[in-house]
Amino acid sequence: MQTRLTAGDAELTIDPEHGCRIGSLRIGGTELLRQGERYGSFPMAPWCGRTENGRFRNGATTHQLPINAAPHAIHGTVRDLAWKTARTSAAEAVFTCELGDPWPYKGRVTQVFELAEDSLTLRFGVETYDDSFPAQAGWHPWFLRNLGRGGQDVRLDFTPAWQEERGENHLPTGRRIDPLPGPWDDCFGMPGGVDVTLTWPEELELKVASRAEWVVIYDEPEEAVCVEPQSGPPNGLNTHPRLVTPIDPLEVESVWSWRRL
Repeated sequence: MQTRLTAGDAELTIDPEHGCRIGSLRIGGTELLRQGERYGSFPMAPWCGRTENGRFRNGATTHQLPINAAPHAIHGTVRDLAWKTARTSAAEAVFTCELGDPWPYKGRVTQVFELAEDSLTLRFGVETYDDSFPAQAGWHPWFLRNLGRGGQDVRLDFTPAWQEERGENHLPTGRRIDPLPGPWDDCFGMPGGVDVTLTWPEELELKVASRAEWVVIYDEPEEAVCVEPQSGPPNGLNTHPRLVTPIDPLEVESVWSWRRL
């Protein structure tokens, strides 16, 4: 039971039964997101990227998460859950998901999609029902490297303030370094907000923007480029904890805007 939104010649497909993942984004009939086994764009919550050895602390309590990217826990739990549809219209949809086992705290995640002719606005809300807990939220889109119409591969343009040095365990070491040339599977700091432009020359330009201050760029796959705005860096439950409290939910927004070239 997929949800389909349309605005002008933009068409968005969402699959709430499979992690509330964006299955497809088409502009003028052209698909922008990879299809197949690793496809679309999935939500990351209540953490983003890898959590070291699957463990994090909340105050004096240490919690163990399932290891799904040995030796770490990766990308949260909500991408594996069925979401409930709260409301839909022609160009907007809202979904909710209950937090619980294996996440050790009760709460709810809300995701909002707003489609316009030239943009897609994505919003996250993470709230607790009781105890406060550290959390992160973000998006993991698989943008196509080539749109398959005989054009050139996508080009990335962004100006981060720093790159999180990546250790042998694939986690940030805590050192901030000058950005290195790609290919990347790395986290970058953008304290003024995420601002990344993907350009398929002579075809389309798409800008990923967010008030979030971290973005992971993963452009090692042959077919796809991932631009992942997120509220904290990998292993951030341990290194940059942002507490969700009963009066202070975590709210994150990202806007994808595009224009034809």
